Amino acid sequence: MGTINVWETTDIRFPTSLELDGSDAMNPDPDYSAAYVSFGDSQADLIGHASVFTIGRGNDVQVAALEALRPYVMGRDLEELLSDMGALYKELTGDSQLRWLGPEKGVMHMAIGAVVNALWDIKAKQARKPLWELLADMDPEDLCGLIDFRYLSGALLPSEALDLFRSAAQGKQERKAALRAEGYPAYTTSPGWLGYSDEKLARLCREAIAEGFGRIKLKVGANKADDVRRLRIAREACGEGFPIAVDANQRWEITEAIDWIRKLEPFGIDWVEEPTSPDDVAGHKAIASAVAPVRVSTGEHMASRVIARQLLESGAVSLLQIDSARVTGVNENIAILALAAKFGIPVFPHAGGVGLCEAVQHLAFFDFVALSGLKEDRAIEYVDHLHEHYVDPVRMEKGRYWPTDAPGNSQEILAPTREGFLFPGGSEWGS
Repeated sequence: MGTINVWETTDIRFPTSLELDGSDAMNPDPDYSAAYVSFGDSQADLIGHASVFTIGRGNDVQVAALEALRPYVMGRDLEELLSDMGALYKELTGDSQLRWLGPEKGVMHMAIGAVVNALWDIKAKQARKPLWELLADMDPEDLCGLIDFRYLSGALLPSEALDLFRSAAQGKQERKAALRAEGYPAYTTSPGWLGYSDEKLARLCREAIAEGFGRIKLKVGANKADDVRRLRIAREACGEGFPIAVDANQRWEITEAIDWIRKLEPFGIDWVEEPTSPDDVAGHKAIASAVAPVRVSTGEHMASRVIARQLLESGAVSLLQIDSARVTGVNENIAILALAAKFGIPVFPHAGGVGLCEAVQHLAFFDFVALSGLKEDRAIEYVDHLHEHYVDPVRMEKGRYWPTDAPGNSQEILAPTREGFLFPGGSEWGS
């Protein structure tokens, strides 16, 4: 194995706004996009792939952030980087000049996450394992070495994390077998986009239940009367007792959120997601206290493990989301999963975007096998968009994710897609 000698960044966009797929109160017309990076050793045929999810405008900015990291990676000894999978993550997030752009939040933070995820793709391919299994097979001490414990000492000590991983080591093989035999629960947001007609909403709700999903989620927050009408339609289509979550995508002020949720509560809400700013821990706590027993969740737009710590420590959320591309990739997500395990909070990973289902499944599988050991009251989000563009797309059957055995992180996009949906010059964009 030699040095990293190839690097490519690509601005990939899909015109999902044409059908209003992905539409919500805060993001009415998204074009699902991927700021895509691939790098590695071409001579050893070890190339890693990863991306940052965006929704159209600004994807070029995210690509520029990725490109700014090229000098930090090109020419590096690949074997050295792979021997310590916490080193590059800590080096880039701790860079004395780069960190001024965050620190540890925003566009540059996400770019570092993509680089970290692509390196994990190489590591998993080298080991000839899917990423989830590579992580699950690691020793507790090595897993702890992946985490940056800065700013977590009040909530999660290295010794506590080590105890969590050691406790979960018992029964790993049995849980691996259970995962392969039973899959992992999913819920679907596909019926719930705001731009869909009432007829389409009802039909997709019925189809989701027929396909085996145990929950659905509806986007809300643009118009209260419309939300009441749509919740009534969904409840009639799903029947009493079927779990329905709602997602405001950060649209509300605190008092507005409380009032709005109370109007929707009669329809039986499993949880309300992102009721206000993702940075407002106190706001989430105030909302959660006021609308209990309706659960409050957040996390897909969470800037870092530091925000996760505060949400969990303060009791601001009853469930937590993670996103594979928002924080610094695999490493920081393991820290967040460990925090959630310590506080006993279930994790419902966010996957409402291009490539997120493919990416985040590995983290949920790892959590079940090697950390929490739980699948009860947990589910990975699923949206039925754009999977056909991936080399290793998710397997969704009977409302459950089924684990891949393909080596890597499942993030590689097919070459024809990368060429056709290149923005703005790709053939799919009419140029």
